[in-house]
Amino acid sequence: MITTVAIVEDNASIRKSLQEWVDSASDYRCICTCGDAETALIELPRIKPNVVLMDIHLPKDSGIACTARLKQMMPEIQVIVVTVYRDRELLFQALKAGASGYLLKRSSPEEILRAIAEVRSGGAPMTGEIARMVVETFQKTTTETPPTVDLSPREIEILNLVAKGLTNKEIGPTLNISYDTVRAHLRRIYEKLHVRCRTEAVMKYSQNI
Repeated sequence: MITTVAIVEDNASIRKSLQEWVDSASDYRCICTCGDAETALIELPRIKPNVVLMDIHLPKDSGIACTARLKQMMPEIQVIVVTVYRDRELLFQALKAGASGYLLKRSSPEEILRAIAEVRSGGAPMTGEIARMVVETFQKTTTETPPTVDLSPREIEILNLVAKGLTNKEIGPTLNISYDTVRAHLRRIYEKLHVRCRTEAVMKYSQNI
C-alpha cells in the first residue's frame, strides 16, 4: 500500500528536495506541496494525505498552529515537523499541537524516509539530539505517579519506553508481552491521561500535569 505524503515548506528549494526524496521511495508518493499554512489548511483536508512533513516557520501562520488545526480536522493524520529549530519550547509546542515526530532539516534522505515509515507504524521519530531533550525532560520528573494520575507500574514502564522512542513492536519483546497487550495498555494510558496519542501521553506525564 502506498503511503501518501504532503509537504508544507515555504522554501522552494527545500520543498523540491523533500518531494524528490519522498518520490524516490517506491512505497511513498508526494501528492501535495504547499508553501504556506493557509494553502495547506485548504488543500490537505481535501486530499487527505497519510503523513505531512511540516516546517515551523511559515508565512502568516506557523507550522505549529497549522498542525493543531489539521489535527482537529483530521485526527488520524500524522505530522512530522522538519525544521532548523532545536529550541526546547518549540519542540514541546509542536508535540502538544499534535505532531508525531520532530526532525532537523539537516536530516538525510534516509532519515526522512525512515521517519515516515516509523510514524506509520506507531512510532515517534525524532532527530537524536531532539529525542535526548524529551528523554532528559522526562527523566527530570519523579519516578512516582502524580497523585491525580492512577497509572499502574506496568503502564509507567511502557510510558518510559515510549519516551525513549520505542515502537509498540519493540516494547512487546522488551517487556515480554504481546503487541496487542502493549496496545491495550496504551489505550488505558490515553484514557487516564485524557490524551489522544503516545506523544501527548509522554509530554503530559513528564510535566506532571
